[in-house]
Amino acid sequence: MHKLLGLETTQRQVIRTDYRKKRQALSSKEQSTAAHNLLRTCITSTTLAQSKTIACYIANDGEIDPVAIIDYCWQQGKSVLLPVLHPFSKGHLLFVNYHRNSPTRTNVYGIKEPIVSTTNLCILANIELILTPLVAFDAVGNRLGMGGGFYDRTLAPIRRDSLQTQLIGLAHNCQQTDMLLTDSWDIPLHAIATPDQFFSVD
Repeated sequence: MHKLLGLETTQRQVIRTDYRKKRQALSSKEQSTAAHNLLRTCITSTTLAQSKTIACYIANDGEIDPVAIIDYCWQQGKSVLLPVLHPFSKGHLLFVNYHRNSPTRTNVYGIKEPIVSTTNLCILANIELILTPLVAFDAVGNRLGMGGGFYDRTLAPIRRDSLQTQLIGLAHNCQQTDMLLTDSWDIPLHAIATPDQFFSVD
């Protein structure tokens, strides 16, 4: 059993390394085009247009950039949230309101995040749509992240408490892979959006 777990962990790490290289290899022009086309996919194929409270992220490490989605949400008067490393619960995230003039800082992973206060937090149950980054995905909604487990721990109540929050992964076209190995704690996505395609899992 331990050998099998070790094999699965090694395989996931190989996939993670390979697909991080794929997205990092994209040029600035390819990244910009992908971000523009991703917005079109999300508007036409997801609940983005209908949702009022949307959690997103700041792109890092070659992730597809949701900046156009964030701008669209602001223009439409929607509430935009960003994940922030939980200051007291290690390995978890908080979701914080994010505006054009929100003060930010760089966390220990080099990712920009809003500064947490008692007035800008949003509980998970009040978030209609969460757009997550990923390293690789398959067509049935399995997501491979960076390996820290932050999203899986933070989003576990969606499945446990049957919350209505929709989870949609955002990815470059090149990040699709064959069937991913999964663990019991992995939180499946409801869908994946890429610049060229929408994969609905439900």
